[in-house]
Amino acid sequence: MPRILIVEDDHDVRSAVQLGLRHQGHEVFAVGTGEEGLEQLRPFRPDVVVLDIMLPGISGLEVCSRIRDRDQVPIIMVTARGDDIDVVVGLEAGADDYVVKPVQARVLDARIRAVLRRQDTSVPDGARPRLETHGELVVDRAGLVVTHRGEPVALAPSELRLLLTLSASPGQVFSRQQLLEAVWEHSYHGDVRLVDACVKRLRNKLAEGRNPQYVQTVRGFGYRFGTP
Repeated sequence: MPRILIVEDDHDVRSAVQLGLRHQGHEVFAVGTGEEGLEQLRPFRPDVVVLDIMLPGISGLEVCSRIRDRDQVPIIMVTARGDDIDVVVGLEAGADDYVVKPVQARVLDARIRAVLRRQDTSVPDGARPRLETHGELVVDRAGLVVTHRGEPVALAPSELRLLLTLSASPGQVFSRQQLLEAVWEHSYHGDVRLVDACVKRLRNKLAEGRNPQYVQTVRGFGYRFGTP
């Protein structure tokens, strides 16, 4: 049973989401502040965090950043406006996905199950080598471990799935829509900002500079994985 931590200050919204997710078969723990959410990370050990971006005290953006500093648990951000700049900022802070208020339990449940599936990135048929070396980047597809210059790289589920998808076909250009469907299992074209934000985070973690070696932009088309 997946454990879901909800961080939402609005009592009515919090209660409704909590009840809806329990009906979907999740174990749910709900709190009203960012401070409480951070405190519950270790004792509750959630599989997914559902995080409102507008919180009293510590903001949702700050909570997201603090979680990412110490944990790669999937984070789904809740926002009041789908076109708000806060969505992009939140995604760049480390959120894996987002939903727009009013939150529908059915939609949120689908996003939760999708983000959990991203953690299942095992080799499908054994045909690919267990270890792939791309310059200073080593990808262990079976162990789901990535190292760069000999150091492990801590990747959130969406970042890992994006890297595995791109590196499986070096040189192939993927459109943002293709990556959205392959990694996030979304089809709405407006969600392509998920891809761009995740690419930015991944590049930062791989210490890519102005001319990325690995996650390369193909202007007007999308992204491809380069081989140094």
